[in-house]
Amino acid sequence: METDYDHDLISELPQSIIETILTKLPIRDAVRTSILSTRWRYKWASLTQLVFDDRSATHYNDRIDVQDRIVNFITKFLFLHEGPIHKFSLCSSYLQSSPDIDQWLLFISRKGVKELILELGEGEWFRAPSSVFSCKNLSRLELVRCELDPPPNFRGFLCLKYLNLQQVLIPPDDIECLISSCPSLESLTLSYFDSLELTVRAPNLKYLILEGEFKDLCLASTPNLVAISVAMYMTDDIAEHFEQISSCNFDKLLGGVPKLERLIGHIYFTKYLSIGNGQGRRKITFHHLKFIELYQVSFDDVKEILVVLQLIVNSPNLKALQISGSSNTSAATQTPDSQFWDDKFSTDCTFHQLKTVKLTDVSGVPHEMKFIEYLLGRSPCLEEMSVTPSLYVTEGRLNMLIDLVSFRRASPQASIKFIHEPA
Repeated sequence: METDYDHDLISELPQSIIETILTKLPIRDAVRTSILSTRWRYKWASLTQLVFDDRSATHYNDRIDVQDRIVNFITKFLFLHEGPIHKFSLCSSYLQSSPDIDQWLLFISRKGVKELILELGEGEWFRAPSSVFSCKNLSRLELVRCELDPPPNFRGFLCLKYLNLQQVLIPPDDIECLISSCPSLESLTLSYFDSLELTVRAPNLKYLILEGEFKDLCLASTPNLVAISVAMYMTDDIAEHFEQISSCNFDKLLGGVPKLERLIGHIYFTKYLSIGNGQGRRKITFHHLKFIELYQVSFDDVKEILVVLQLIVNSPNLKALQISGSSNTSAATQTPDSQFWDDKFSTDCTFHQLKTVKLTDVSGVPHEMKFIEYLLGRSPCLEEMSVTPSLYVTEGRLNMLIDLVSFRRASPQASIKFIHEPA
């Protein structure tokens, strides 16, 4: 007679639910479920989401031993695997370029893989085999620290929606070709690229993150972008290259993004946008832009100030603004021309939707204080402005606070928070 103890309710669950349970476990523990009963012996062998990492062999001390055990484990796992593989993730600080990895990728390329994530150790860079480019069903591709060389007959990933390349060595022309040959691409991240001149053509792209030494950036065909984050690192060669640019960087980068909702500009971003700005500049209105975050804006540089003003004045629905400064208080003692703010942008300009403003690393230089006064006087719906002085400003903090309190506020409910952090 069968008792309640003999009745295995878990084993009778649908395969999809069992796979969900196994997917929540580290893959080595998922394999260990084979000892539960004969019914569970090969349940793990049909998993469609495979995530391999260093937890497979972390209890071994010798690096070579760990590497061998990870390789053996993955090889045996794939040898016994049945059915399709939708996701293959390999993140290991022990593994580097080896024929074993090439064989694994060749194997999964024939399994209809949709998500491929590779992040290997810090030694020799992994050279992605040609089999990666035969994964026609890829919707997500993440590569860290590898060499990528698309074959001549590569025609793109037609289903790819998410592309993340970090520290990837790839010929400059090939990276542009790769992006443009992914017609479904919605999210693009490029990090730690050196001296790259990049033109992005991706009509369905929505999210863009760029970080590295970019000599030139152009968004040539990205009408559906809603979020941009850019961090630019400057070298002497790139700085010299910037000085020779005659075109308007503002137009090249932001002139074709009518649906932009969120903009984050890190180091040197406003400096880059200011080059060529004002010469043949066309009016661009960002009707959907609601959040702007800018880092290390130099209020000593009038061209950078104009970039900031151009962004906020032409964003009628802006709700939140965050800016950190990088001004030199010792070099910026000149009082700004009072007509500057009125001449460049009309006095009737009003920020009707702006509710929160956060200013950090404020040095208190004249143009910076004029900018704060400009915002307070033209933001009738402002709820809060927080101001954090730079750590390098010690003697001028009291004067800065006195000025802030005296500025006229268009919003009767606006509060000003002066965040005093000890130097």
